Amino acid sequence: MGDGQESEGAERGVGAPRATEPGGVQGAPPIQTMSDRQIVRVAGRGLPLRGDNIDTDRIIPARYLRAITFEGLEAHLFEDDRQAPGHPFANPAYRGASVLLTNANFGCGSSREHAPQAIRRWGIRAVVGQSFSEIFFGNSVALGLPCVTASAEGVGALMDLVERDPAAEIMVDLDGLTVTAAGRAHPIALAPGARDAFLSGQWDATGLLLDRYEEVEAVGRRLPYVRGF
Repeated sequence: MGDGQESEGAERGVGAPRATEPGGVQGAPPIQTMSDRQIVRVAGRGLPLRGDNIDTDRIIPARYLRAITFEGLEAHLFEDDRQAPGHPFANPAYRGASVLLTNANFGCGSSREHAPQAIRRWGIRAVVGQSFSEIFFGNSVALGLPCVTASAEGVGALMDLVERDPAAEIMVDLDGLTVTAAGRAHPIALAPGARDAFLSGQWDATGLLLDRYEEVEAVGRRLPYVRGF
């Protein structure tokens, strides 16, 4: 299982996870502000995952979806694919990687949010690919996992680099819309709404509610169908 770390840099909240899980109010850690949740840049080593149309059933097989929480899903990330010799998620050289490199239509198939959950819990903090399934992309945004697109040439160059040198660092800059490695910058694209949510820290809908939880409770006290429970 990976143990990827988020980069520590000049920008606050680079790839920072949210402080609380949904519903985690009583006894929860201090609630983060939007500035704490800003994701401006993500830096780390890369993991190359070649192949188009990698679907969510390959990412996290359906037999692991029966649990009532997402805890432990990372242990089964690409459970079946990892049995193939040389699979990058089974390669110790990529342990601790935090930037996943993919090809076209990554995350297609069923809409299971378990797929980005397993990827993020493994330690991935950004995905650079040629294209993504729309539902997978939306589920990833809700977790604070940026999925940015680059050209086939750009993705190929990054994959070639980390295959030659697994220790090479990749910097994904959501503000400047570039991904940089080995002194070479490649342009990336990200939907404006998602980009604004990451840069402002508003990607975490649960966190936004908890930021103003007193107001939420006040509204609840005025609703008869809430007061009765």
